[in-house]
Amino acid sequence: MGWIPWSGSKSSDPKPPVRQDRQRCWDSRDLYFTCLDTSGVLKPGDEGKACSKQLKDYENSCAKSWIDYFNQRRVLAEQQKESLVMANAQADEARRKGR
Repeated sequence: MGWIPWSGSKSSDPKPPVRQDRQRCWDSRDLYFTCLDTSGVLKPGDEGKACSKQLKDYENSCAKSWIDYFNQRRVLAEQQKESLVMANAQADEARRKGR
């Protein structure tokens, strides 16, 4: 589950992913997250079978550690957006009361 570009080699020198590997990972992540957005799902893994093709491509294109990071970052970024909206609303209210 999760592609690790440097794990297939039998040599003792593991090779980090090359630019094309990283780009393939990012592209498959973007397609998967777009599918989640279209399905109205925030947390990856909660979509059921709605994005199964995109998920499979994502898992085959990215290292597991990258998938974990991207998935956590998606949820965190949305929480930060919500917090920012609330903070801005509170600041606007404070400014109105201060006038």
